[in-house]
Amino acid sequence: MASLNVGNLGEYLREQRRNAQLSLRQLADAAGVSNPYLSQIERGLRKPSAEVLQQVAKALRISAETLYVRAGILDAERDRDEVETRAVILADPTLTERQKQVLLQIYESFRKENGFEIARADTDDAQDTAAPGPRTADGSDAGPQQSAS
Repeated sequence: MASLNVGNLGEYLREQRRNAQLSLRQLADAAGVSNPYLSQIERGLRKPSAEVLQQVAKALRISAETLYVRAGILDAERDRDEVETRAVILADPTLTERQKQVLLQIYESFRKENGFEIARADTDDAQDTAAPGPRTADGSDAGPQQSAS
């Protein structure tokens, strides 16, 4: 089987998997893909879909966009600013995961409003982690929000 033109995606995935100290089988289980399929991706024999890359990225706790660029799904030059902006938000250690997701949702809504295509495959996931209701000073739920009428 000839190697597909997927850049250095396979090598990068293998490196990230090893950095995460995961076996091929562990990553395949965490990402919800088969062990042989993941092995073929790492060896450059298969070109995974954006959905599979998203699942792998989530399992490795890395940016899906980085994998999209390496797989040729996103144009590196055209989408570099968006990827960099998202990476900075995701890398900020002072923000909670919920805060990061809310910021990304706002960023994406502005891009969409301005006519830019949103190149994320996991947009729905961000909506699943939307900010819960108000919290009290100790971090517990403050109860249902009351709307002014």
